[in-house]
Amino acid sequence: MAYYIWISINALLVISTFIYIWIFRTHDSQILTLGQAFAQIALILFIINVNMYFIFLVIRRTKVRKLKITLAKMSRYMMKSHIKLAIIGTMLIVFHGGIMLVKLGEIVGYASPKIISGMIAILCLALTMFAGYLRHKKSSGIRRKFHYTTAFIFTFVFLTHLFLPI
Repeated sequence: MAYYIWISINALLVISTFIYIWIFRTHDSQILTLGQAFAQIALILFIINVNMYFIFLVIRRTKVRKLKITLAKMSRYMMKSHIKLAIIGTMLIVFHGGIMLVKLGEIVGYASPKIISGMIAILCLALTMFAGYLRHKKSSGIRRKFHYTTAFIFTFVFLTHLFLPI
């Protein structure tokens, strides 16, 4: 039952960010709109990757055998694409950040909370990617915790950045 709530929260996040970005934060510039599109796609990819943690959490905690088997099979497929999705999402965020820094930074100023929070989010993303690289090279409990801790910090920072007004 709890996983239905989690799926609903994910869907609400994607829908609310879509509405916020495309209705309340429209731009006249096509390049800024392209930057927004990059961010929206990257957001979906990162949500998929963050959900890996919750899938494994449900597998560990549920007592329903059929659910464990279903989620274990699903996680096998998802783990094969986890690194690819992270790299593609990171590339899209770098493009988004570059576009917004150059084009939007000129308009709102480089000391704008939106620009600064975006830079902090990219630094958190870099740390998360580094932690993921370490975990990929040699998996251990410490590296696993480091990777998911940095991923949650990044998620919090980028959600804060997303909903900050310009």
